[in-house]
Amino acid sequence: MAQNLDVNTLRSLYTEMLRIRRVEERIADKYADQEMRCPVHLSIGQEAIAVGVGANLNKNDRVFSTHRCHAHYLAKGGDLNAMIAEIYGKETGCIGGRGGSMHLTDDGCNFHASIPIIGSSVPLSLGTALSDKLDGTDTVSVCFFGDATIEEGVLHESLNFAATLKLPVLFICENNFFSIYTNINERQPDRPFQNIAAAHNMYSKTVDGNDVSAVSLTTQLALKNIRTGNGPAILFFNTYRLREHCGPSTDDHLDYREKKDIKYWHDHCPIKLTFDKLLAMHSDATHWSESINLDIEREITVAFELAASSPLPTSEQAQDFVYA
Repeated sequence: MAQNLDVNTLRSLYTEMLRIRRVEERIADKYADQEMRCPVHLSIGQEAIAVGVGANLNKNDRVFSTHRCHAHYLAKGGDLNAMIAEIYGKETGCIGGRGGSMHLTDDGCNFHASIPIIGSSVPLSLGTALSDKLDGTDTVSVCFFGDATIEEGVLHESLNFAATLKLPVLFICENNFFSIYTNINERQPDRPFQNIAAAHNMYSKTVDGNDVSAVSLTTQLALKNIRTGNGPAILFFNTYRLREHCGPSTDDHLDYREKKDIKYWHDHCPIKLTFDKLLAMHSDATHWSESINLDIEREITVAFELAASSPLPTSEQAQDFVYA
């Protein structure tokens, strides 16, 4: 499969990755102020997967995510102002300050649920996929999860159920090789992930998750396969988080990751890789990127200012939405 996109498409993907990176860098910078009302799990280093997948989704497609959900939310068209307000626990957040960073939800862009418990979002995506199949729509439910979810029984039950009923669901595994501090080699047998998909007779590909072109093109093919009624697909994207598992800092001093691996993945940063491609395609890429950076920084500043000036929920609102 060709791994090339035209310059305008690549520029759009680069812009969205850069936007997500700058948003999360600002979150990291501001976290020490102790005004954010929740832990944060950052996707710095993993942006290409969210952006490459999100660029190919229709508005009606549904997304389910994990504790590391900021990038998925923004790439699906989520409201930056509402996301930052939610992280600050403010009334203007996407769910009124009730969920914080790990529970982003926004029906306006069909971002249905982010759930921090490993594997818990997977069966939820089957429910909407089954509903859409019964309704005869061409909507696809997309479920993001990390490599540790491979170790959860609910994933295998869900793959079996989805394959048996040919549900329109796209499973996305972001393999960053670590479950908190434990390398995948210490947690799982040495076998290709695609063997798991093959056991369920399911469409599957394994791709460099830091190559946004490869992510986008692979997602296009998988979605086409699903929308034509061929059942679910599962894509495995290899990537790397450049910050600590939970929090705004780096944790390289803990020595649970090899220094050579850290260097490789810093050099293999998805934003750097994409910018190098753009520079080779267009000599004006540096000037254009600087201009985009300024626009993004202004947008982010406004979002944080709005969050700061927004009210906290009142005590009277605490019991709202507790029951259906």
